[in-house]
Amino acid sequence: MEKSIAVIGGGSWGTALVKVLSENAASVHWWVRSAETASHIIQYRRNPNYLSYLELPLEKLRISTNIAEVVELADLLIFAVPSPFLKESLEALPAECLGSKIIVSAIKGIIPGEFAIVSKFFHQKYGIPYHHIGVISGPCHSEEVAMERLSFLTIAFDNSDLSGFLTGKLSSRYMKISSTRDILGVEYAAVLKNIMAIANGICVGLGYGDNFQSVLIVNSIREVKRFLDRINRVERDINSPVYVGDLIVTAYSQFSRNRTFGHLIGKGYSPEFARIEMKMVAEGYYAARGIHEINRELQVDMPISRAVYNILYSAADPREEMKQLAARLE
Repeated sequence: MEKSIAVIGGGSWGTALVKVLSENAASVHWWVRSAETASHIIQYRRNPNYLSYLELPLEKLRISTNIAEVVELADLLIFAVPSPFLKESLEALPAECLGSKIIVSAIKGIIPGEFAIVSKFFHQKYGIPYHHIGVISGPCHSEEVAMERLSFLTIAFDNSDLSGFLTGKLSSRYMKISSTRDILGVEYAAVLKNIMAIANGICVGLGYGDNFQSVLIVNSIREVKRFLDRINRVERDINSPVYVGDLIVTAYSQFSRNRTFGHLIGKGYSPEFARIEMKMVAEGYYAARGIHEINRELQVDMPISRAVYNILYSAADPREEMKQLAARLE
């Protein structure tokens, strides 16, 4: 019997995943937080808050605001809520509800307060074995998926059967899928690229040009590689799309929330006002602190991440901080 699938989260990425999955699955369970949002989708076939131009295949969707009900009905759960809200979203669930489920993280962030990536959080808090945990990563912006522009996803699973199953459900004429077993590397790379995108956005806001940005991105790639090699030294091609490709698109794209957030900081907004202005979650804001705390023990040389942390959490002047960073880059 085929595994049933649920998407947990009604944001832009959750909405895009629902669209793709519904093309290959008989039905998709979908948890959205707001009853108002659910009613609007059921009535108008569109998410009123995210990707509202996208018409959704309502006949294939099983929409609910009851997360316990959605979890009970599905075998494989794809989590696409912002990392700051994951714990809150799971509060209504008894821990044992997740014990037999397959967990897939489409979240590119660190759980605030836990200083843990999503796979580690589910393993430690809910006892999910790592061979039942997978990760979906880019380079892939939800806006381009909704517009059916050619996009690339990477599925990281230590279980080849589950990887193959999910590949079949996400593949389409505009969605190309790769697979890897480097779960930790893929997940941490997705976290780090958001910090690097904030750094790039800050530099653009300060008036740095393309020449400097290119050097910053090269050094960002080196920094990510140093961290990944310390966390989990396995054979990986750092130049693969899931590592470098995702970093580049997040650092440069008009759709990048983290680049936009950094740009506001560079233009003079405080982190607090930039977050208010965004009206969406920039995962890199939380990731900067999480990586800073994790690196206290690892002691990896991470000047770009440290500069972003200093600006966001230590009230460092962006212009002076980036001037000092520029002196270190090569």
